[in-house]
Amino acid sequence: MEFNEFLEQFNKDEAYKIEVFKKYSYAVQEDSLEPLQVELIKLQDHLEKHQKKMIVLIEGRDASGKGGAIRRITRYMNEKHYRVVALGKPSDVQKTQWYFQRYVEQFPHGGEMVLFDRSWYNRAMVEPVFGFCTKEQYKTFIKSVPQFEADLVDHGFYFVKIYFSVTKEEQHARFLEREHNPLKQWKLSEIDVQMQEKWDEFTLMKYEMLKRTHTIKTPWTVIRSVDKFKARLNAIKTILNHVPYEGRNSELDFSVDSEIVHNGHREIEIMEADLRSQGKFIG
Repeated sequence: MEFNEFLEQFNKDEAYKIEVFKKYSYAVQEDSLEPLQVELIKLQDHLEKHQKKMIVLIEGRDASGKGGAIRRITRYMNEKHYRVVALGKPSDVQKTQWYFQRYVEQFPHGGEMVLFDRSWYNRAMVEPVFGFCTKEQYKTFIKSVPQFEADLVDHGFYFVKIYFSVTKEEQHARFLEREHNPLKQWKLSEIDVQMQEKWDEFTLMKYEMLKRTHTIKTPWTVIRSVDKFKARLNAIKTILNHVPYEGRNSELDFSVDSEIVHNGHREIEIMEADLRSQGKFIG
């Protein structure tokens, strides 16, 4: 489109003005992440220099913004020193193995960061809600995972657990967008539809997960992700704040937004109050 044509359409079409403004705002937001993305490269350099290993778990309900956040975290990082792991269904052989085994096989070596797009916490929410594991398997997992994770820290891993929290209404809106946007339809599955139907079940499982697996040594960071940009920004800051890397830019603001970022203990308190108000909390 020629500039004069663009100007003419911009001046007479309010909807077009809004669209242009949205694209401009999006571009500004994306650019504003770059200083922190530079810091992520410094963090990588620190891991490589000291042969440290880092694991970042990105958890949350479907359409909570996990994938978009991971893409912003890794956008400029050195591909030789990070991996994103998103495991599918376990094979018949893997089903007979120790539950954590296929995840351990993906762990980083010295100087590497591994980001899990969903992780062993499938067994804390998705599997029990949909009947993909037995009650005994769930109980064994939820009892053993705190010690498993504590051992990672004791063996020198930097270990970060981030949970993206989205509202039921926003999840529904994002599912509708997937349904009608041909570029995103591949993301939509039958399970996504059931996610809305089983919202309350997932909420109770999330509560149990946080209550049983948020510890001093391996805490959860919960990030409200209705605003995708703020969620991505605060996820990057959470990762950067976990590692004492060299060359940190003292002019940047590394503080997280207390309005949308809570530690697991605070999220448990919020959830208990909400469940109690609905008459669903027992305890």
